[in-house]
Amino acid sequence: MSETNPAATAEVAAPHRYTAAMAADIEARWQDVWDADGTYAAPNPKGDLAGDPAVVARPKKFIMDMFPYPSGAGLHVGHPLGYIATDVFARYQRMTGHNVLHTLGFDAFGLPAEQHAVQTGEHPRITTEAAINNMKSQLRRLGLGHDKRRSFATIDPEYYKWTQWIFLQIFNSWYDEEAKQARPIAELVARFESGERGLPGDRSWSELSDVERADVLSEYRLAYASDAPVNWCPGLGTVLANEEVTSDGRSERGNYPVFKAKLRQWNMRITAYADRLLDDLDALDWPEAIKLQQRNWIGRSEGARVDFPIDGEHITVFTTRPDTLFGATYMVLAPEHPLVETFTPDAWPEGTHDVWTGGHATPTEAVAAYRAQAASKSDVERQAEAKDKTGVFIGAYATNPVNGERIPVFIADYVLMGYGTGAIMAVPAGDQRDFEFARAFELPIQCIVEPTDGRGTDTSTWEDAFASHDAKIINSSNDQVSLDGLGVTEAKERITEWLERSRVGAGTVNFRLRDWLFSRQRYWGEPFPIVYDEDGIAHALPESMLPLELPEVEDYSPRTFDPDDADTQPETPLSRNEDWVDVTLDLCDGRGPRKYRRETNTMPNWAGSCWYELRYLDPHNSEKLVDPEIEQYWMGPRAGQPHGGVDLYVGGAEHAVLHLLYARFWSKVLFDLGHVSSAEPFHKLYNQGMIQAYVYRDSRGIAVPALEVEERDGAYYHQGEKVSRLLGKMGKSLKNAVTPEAICAEYGADTLRLYEMAMGPLDVSRPWDTRAVVGQFRLLQRLWRNVVDEATGEVTVVDTEPDEDTLRALHKAIDGVRQDLEGMRFNTAIAKVTELNNHLTKAGGPLARTVAESLVLLVAPLAPHIAEELWRKLGHTDSVVHRDFPVADPAYVVDESVTCVVQIKGKVKARLEVSPAISDEELEKVALADENVVNALGGAGIRKVIVRAPKLVNIVPA
Repeated sequence: MSETNPAATAEVAAPHRYTAAMAADIEARWQDVWDADGTYAAPNPKGDLAGDPAVVARPKKFIMDMFPYPSGAGLHVGHPLGYIATDVFARYQRMTGHNVLHTLGFDAFGLPAEQHAVQTGEHPRITTEAAINNMKSQLRRLGLGHDKRRSFATIDPEYYKWTQWIFLQIFNSWYDEEAKQARPIAELVARFESGERGLPGDRSWSELSDVERADVLSEYRLAYASDAPVNWCPGLGTVLANEEVTSDGRSERGNYPVFKAKLRQWNMRITAYADRLLDDLDALDWPEAIKLQQRNWIGRSEGARVDFPIDGEHITVFTTRPDTLFGATYMVLAPEHPLVETFTPDAWPEGTHDVWTGGHATPTEAVAAYRAQAASKSDVERQAEAKDKTGVFIGAYATNPVNGERIPVFIADYVLMGYGTGAIMAVPAGDQRDFEFARAFELPIQCIVEPTDGRGTDTSTWEDAFASHDAKIINSSNDQVSLDGLGVTEAKERITEWLERSRVGAGTVNFRLRDWLFSRQRYWGEPFPIVYDEDGIAHALPESMLPLELPEVEDYSPRTFDPDDADTQPETPLSRNEDWVDVTLDLCDGRGPRKYRRETNTMPNWAGSCWYELRYLDPHNSEKLVDPEIEQYWMGPRAGQPHGGVDLYVGGAEHAVLHLLYARFWSKVLFDLGHVSSAEPFHKLYNQGMIQAYVYRDSRGIAVPALEVEERDGAYYHQGEKVSRLLGKMGKSLKNAVTPEAICAEYGADTLRLYEMAMGPLDVSRPWDTRAVVGQFRLLQRLWRNVVDEATGEVTVVDTEPDEDTLRALHKAIDGVRQDLEGMRFNTAIAKVTELNNHLTKAGGPLARTVAESLVLLVAPLAPHIAEELWRKLGHTDSVVHRDFPVADPAYVVDESVTCVVQIKGKVKARLEVSPAISDEELEKVALADENVVNALGGAGIRKVIVRAPKLVNIVPA
């Protein structure tokens, strides 16, 4: 006797049922149609991407995802969350009458591909392009509506030509403090030549040598090279920006130790824009948490600059409490401070305390040993509150300018070059770190603020510092100024005036923000369009020589690769290609052909992502960065967007400081120089959450494949062994990754799209559950069944008018889905579509054509493939992509009646069906006349009636 397969029987009975196989066929066909028809092409107002003028005349909407880096491992289902969300939103915007620009490029320079090249010898371009092609294929299967004409990768020479060009604009600019904007460096040179702007030493511009002129301009250029303390990572063979070093002093990528070293590096003078970067945040539609992170990173603080004389020169400090100057009893320099060598003598001065020397015979030995110790610590470790304070006397004394006292100068790791001037005046009575250091090194502690906690002014009895912003100042006067008896605010003003009058300081503003380190000692990055002449002067390549392309090299490895060797020096792969490095060029500067040496560092991977929104606008322009009219159309300022920028930018919150701050800086420089009309790159920022997955670990703590884990009686087992379960990231290394291909094969891309959008609010993290995906698949099956006969494949709709209940359900859904899609509440939009679809299913009978078409249009942004298929089956020949989104009829959105609850003494006594528009007075009459209410009152008087029309009446008996 043969067995019957129920599933096979069902398919025979319903050959036109929506299945995974049917979904795959529908989705592949429509993706081909969209590509062939250019369905998602967004027309520009001019140029090679110009299109239908009627479309250009619509309101524009520029929607962007954060640049993806193409990984060789491919995507898991957590990666497309933001891409699907922007696609849904973009589709909705097209259907509501907008010209929508939505595309995707690839951020393709960087360390991962180069690390692979180091290990295998395979050119990073090969692996990167393979990863890009794989990612394109994965994203295409999701049905993302990108304008593919605008896509590119940062490794394309025609793209990084303009990255190099922007670098040269920054290199050839300076920040004019009077105008508060960047200006061409040639204008500064003209001011020096005319004498309008003076030079150090009262020398004239004509008296300076070429090298001296270059040194002067380097102090002003927005891109400049300098010898500076840097984060040197031997394990990666490169220097890292502060933002790329973890709190425990290791590289963000690769987890290698990072050391402090002094190297010649390119920098971007982002600090010149600190005030504007802060102020312009107010006009941006960004999450407050991201704004706060940027504000904290920029770190604006008001105070005073104070010069402490030392050996005929001076050490400058920045302090937010100049009113405490009389309490400064010693100074501390960061170990990396460039003046340490200048002021360190060969021998200890007479009377040096033993505790100050660190046990070393000379100051030079002491400083060298302490610097080596400090270089191995991260900034976080150096500033840890709980750690013992360490340091060493450098053998020199400075003079406190307010009282003339000689105070010793130390170096200590709790002072960083990254804040202020890298030097502090130590006031141990008012700062806990200074207090602990003073106790450890037997230094005096002078009380200069009257304690309010009863401890008295004898600091020898104190157990900690006393810091206060509202106490009175004491012990703070000289022959010219007295702060005694003043409050902090008034004291600050008086001492700042004295500092300026005495020419030993001035009121100033300081920022935590440091200039952006812009060099990498690696191969796989944009080459600098810079060459050096025989005098070491940097020269910009002319635009005609761009792009400067990467040469072929035999070895991609840094020459030094011992992660723990802090004394190594970087040697870049490019420096070994002498035929490329040493060149004879005519730079078109009137000097003719000359010998030069190319810059052998490359730009950081952040460079290409600083301006990519502009390339999307005009991707094939070989003559200009971007056509001004096109840039103005898509990104120019407009009502509600005073600084212009992308209308919606979606990505992870992890880029709060790095990418977003850098991109804002580049945008402002280009704006100042007149190349763009938008002073900000991204007007609205939205941070999507993360799709998480359960990680299962065995008794050894090793992750086991999630798909092989069984759940029994609330516990989890892998091959019979009990394992632990913890919610975490999804990834290949954690053996819990689920690929989009797997879900698409089992259910289809539309189901995957619906599930990811329905999991919860877009801006919160949520756990992946493959078992729950089927719920959205069933929604699509019911939707299909409501329009198509599963047995015949014929459309079942009828050309009749729907009943009133159906109209109300439909228009309420339209109204709700419109609001939800506009607000990016995709999970609740799907819930409303589901509710409507269930209503129509329960109602039974064929759908009215108008209802079926509205239902298909409602679901089109969320599940575009099935929507296109049903739209075609309903007899339409145009694409659903450009159809108008349904509009609700207000008459059907408002309920005919609502339920009003009547309470007596807080207990419900009646429920009334009343008009939504009923007044408080009318509702009170109706409630008091209701039979149940009359019986409940039993003739008792009424002391008070509280009415909240139309839903509540509360009666308080007498």
